[in-house]
Amino acid sequence: MIRTASRTTALAAASAAALGLTLTLAASGPAAAHPRTGPAASAVRPDAGSRHTAAEIHRFLTAFYGHHGPSDDAREYQVSAYLKDRAAHTEGYDLLLCAQNVPREITVGKVTTAQSAGVGWATVTTVWGGGGRDSFTAYVGLDSHPIELQDVDCGR
Repeated sequence: MIRTASRTTALAAASAAALGLTLTLAASGPAAAHPRTGPAASAVRPDAGSRHTAAEIHRFLTAFYGHHGPSDDAREYQVSAYLKDRAAHTEGYDLLLCAQNVPREITVGKVTTAQSAGVGWATVTTVWGGGGRDSFTAYVGLDSHPIELQDVDCGR
């Protein structure tokens, strides 16, 4: 009888373990077995405490500036409080574009990062209707989460 009880107990324990494993796998579903790929998955950083890379900063600045300058939403949600304050007190031109008008085209150059300073920057070039070009430097904090434009240097 002891042997029968031991077998019954062992069988019950094994069944419970198998059921628990089955429920755990079912709850995690196919999404857990096949992680998402593509833009939505790449937008989420695996380690929110890590620093932004040069490639991430370049993607951010390219999206932020677009072809003709930052959108109202970008200006509101992707600019540091410090730079918003500077822009609000700048008269005569758009500080984020270092210009008075809307450019015909904008390109973002190579990003440089200074780990010890905690900042990355790139030259942003604006192209104007008459073919003229201007450039300024845009700065992004390596540790800013979410990523945001920290400062600009118009060279003026």
